[in-house]
Amino acid sequence: MSSSLPGLPPPRPIPLKERSSILFVEKGQLDVLDGAFVLVDQNGVRMHIPIGGLACLMLEPGTRVSHMAVALAARAGTLLIWVGEAGVRLYATGQPGGARSDRLLYQARLALDDTARLNVVRKMYALRFGEDAPERRSVEQLRGIEGARVRETYRIMAQTYGVKWDGRNYDPHQWETADLVNRCLSAATAALYGITEAAILAAGYAPAIGFLHTGKPQSFVYDIADIVKFETVVPEAFRVAGCVQRGQLLNGAPITDAVSAVRRQCRDAFRRSNILSRLIPLIGEVLAAGGGEMPEVPDEAMPIAFEDPKGLGDVGHRG
Repeated sequence: MSSSLPGLPPPRPIPLKERSSILFVEKGQLDVLDGAFVLVDQNGVRMHIPIGGLACLMLEPGTRVSHMAVALAARAGTLLIWVGEAGVRLYATGQPGGARSDRLLYQARLALDDTARLNVVRKMYALRFGEDAPERRSVEQLRGIEGARVRETYRIMAQTYGVKWDGRNYDPHQWETADLVNRCLSAATAALYGITEAAILAAGYAPAIGFLHTGKPQSFVYDIADIVKFETVVPEAFRVAGCVQRGQLLNGAPITDAVSAVRRQCRDAFRRSNILSRLIPLIGEVLAAGGGEMPEVPDEAMPIAFEDPKGLGDVGHRG
């Protein structure tokens, strides 16, 4: 039996940098009906989702997914992420494109070499804080210095946005016990972690092989996302929390759901900063600081998930 699908071949995936960042979905069935990727509610009402134009889709509790929907998302190169309420807990991901052995070996070699790992961590520090890391410091010492600077940055930003701040403190297993600002921050960083993991996987690297963060399934995700966190999502979380605490309008409208408001603000911040076009080059810049050369690509290696050839169409149109 032929494995090809009837009709015209599917269009090639849209490059990651040209996609929208993220979409959260809850309480519905994801399926492919009449060739379209749709969310069907309990009344049978369909909502079309342009799956090929998204970097990742966050699936919250109450969501079910058909086999055809997963297959179409995979062909489109869109990452599916199964998350808990507000995206605070991550249960599983569906990998777009596939890991590249040459890039995995390169990443692992840098992580296992003490000197290369330190150079990568120092580069991340410089990109995050805009200055070189202190000399003659180990990775563990730099982690401590970074932690102190991050806590101070949170404090300053809380003052800037007029937010009552008692520190970054929450339990992902007891979401409802966290205060307002911590819930906003958790929702904001979850959105950033989602698109960062999509970029890491699309580039062929491993989310688990980190340099500053280690031992977790998303260690490298945290490494890369933390570089841009305070210029993208953290200000939006504090802005929303501040408006709620003072009873002010946000963009001319009252805030009825702070977490949803944070997600929308982060979506807009991703678009303003063009974050998707920055993430993959940022990953390459960070790893290049470790030195060494990328291994040669084996003949049987899987191709990259998103190619970016010169299109035939005009600017703003797919070629």
